[in-house]
Amino acid sequence: MSTIRNRVQLIGNVGQDPEITTLESGKKVTRFSLATNEYYKNKNGEKVQSTQWHFIVAWGRNAEIVEKYAGKGKEIAVEGKLTHRSYEDANDEKRYVTEIVANEILLLGTKPE
Repeated sequence: MSTIRNRVQLIGNVGQDPEITTLESGKKVTRFSLATNEYYKNKNGEKVQSTQWHFIVAWGRNAEIVEKYAGKGKEIAVEGKLTHRSYEDANDEKRYVTEIVANEILLLGTKPE
């Protein structure tokens, strides 16, 4: 049971081209948003789409896969863990961020031509 304590699985579409950073050590990290959609019918019976945005961080080999193959709009599956952190912005205001640190990334959809 310990392997499922903090586990997130999402399938969605990349929101914008991922932001890639190469550290001094040569290791890569990428950050990007992922949109997941749910559909339901409202009280009038009309189909409504609800979109949730998630912030994803990928390191090492996963970052390289995202950099090479997962541009804006690409459908992917992400498995990882939920993390929370805080930082101070340029105005010395404390900001809070919730992210998913990816352990595994699967490319979905059709192959590009």
